[in-house]
Amino acid sequence: MKKIECFIRPEKLEAVKSGLFDKGIKGMSVNEVKGHGSQRGIKFVGRTGEYCVEWIDKLKLEIVISDKINIDEIINTIIENAQTGKPGDGKIFIIPIENAIRIRTKEKGEDIL
Repeated sequence: MKKIECFIRPEKLEAVKSGLFDKGIKGMSVNEVKGHGSQRGIKFVGRTGEYCVEWIDKLKLEIVISDKINIDEIINTIIENAQTGKPGDGKIFIIPIENAIRIRTKEKGEDIL
């Protein structure tokens, strides 16, 4: 199993979610987060001068998938639906999952997905 954590622009959630549902992904968690990458925020110029918004609103999606699913296809779906081509599009992290347990029934492994 693999866990995909991705940080995307909030306005891209519906497109990413729809694309993942079309690929058979049934469940995911979504959290509202704030952060910045190497650009260290966004600089604006207003009437009072230049100012920086350091913490940018993002959404963090967490998805656990079976090893039977083609992870490259899922990653490409996220990229196609989240990409604007501008800084701040987000990042994707892939983490191996050792095991998974359903609390209610104590079932283990990929069957709980």
